[in-house]
Amino acid sequence: MAGQRGEQRILVIKHGALGDFVLATGPFAAIRRHHAGAHITLLTTAPYAELAGQSGYFDEVWSDRKRGVLRAGAWLTLRRRLRNGRFTRVYDLQTSRRSSAYFRLFTGRARPEWSGIAPGCSHPHANPARDSLHTIERQAEQLAVAGVAAVPPPDLTWLDGDIAPFGLDGRFALLVPGAAPHRPEKRWPASSFAALAARLSADGIRPVLLGAAAERDVLADIAGTCSAALNLYGRTGFGEIAALARRAAGAVGNDTGPMHLIAAAGCPVLVLYSSASDPALTAPRGETVAILRQACLAELPVEQVAAALTVR
Repeated sequence: MAGQRGEQRILVIKHGALGDFVLATGPFAAIRRHHAGAHITLLTTAPYAELAGQSGYFDEVWSDRKRGVLRAGAWLTLRRRLRNGRFTRVYDLQTSRRSSAYFRLFTGRARPEWSGIAPGCSHPHANPARDSLHTIERQAEQLAVAGVAAVPPPDLTWLDGDIAPFGLDGRFALLVPGAAPHRPEKRWPASSFAALAARLSADGIRPVLLGAAAERDVLADIAGTCSAALNLYGRTGFGEIAALARRAAGAVGNDTGPMHLIAAAGCPVLVLYSSASDPALTAPRGETVAILRQACLAELPVEQVAAALTVR
């Protein structure tokens, strides 16, 4: 199928979560470079639409509905929108059951080339061991099958925000005590973060606490124990976190999306993992990334974390 006046029209599918989205910025860049003159659309979910728009990789960004809410009428609307997009190729970087089902919304001669795992697609990533690969290697291998080579590492140099209102004049370190609310086993205890914050403060490094609604009480507990800590609850978007990361002496956090963003911005990070997740599959990557794993994070000593933390 050809686009209007022979134009290549590319669709990239990537929903989230935040860590997965950050890891996909390398593939986004590779696709943009490979299809330099094409019109590229991203289909993502609402939390990442503005972020994607700032990246410069896409000509359009479409918001997809959250998982589980697509009923018959919504499927028909999505099918019409996808078909009207006149796409010549689709890169399904989500590779979920849901995103693979989108392949079936195209039929006959209107069906574009498709990179993903949908049965019958033109460029299948058929490696039976794909689920045992780290996200970076898995997506690079998928794109190589489709002829897209040299996928760069995650890059957020284009993302920035105003951190002047926070009044951070001296050295500071970022503490990210959150994780998925339904996965408490992925969290180092708030009391341990508070003790680490006190040690950092004694060393002349101000602790800066990051988190959203689910972490409000945890951040308040840490700030209540360590009065030197700056609690930025609810005051940081993606851009502000990236800007803070570029200036921070270091960062410590659980296996959670903001740590991917902080690492991709070039900050030295220490990510804490329990047995609930495998860093070999999803951890941030880079020369400034260190991993510390303990089966039960409640048993991870503050002294061990402090010793493993690299600051600049």
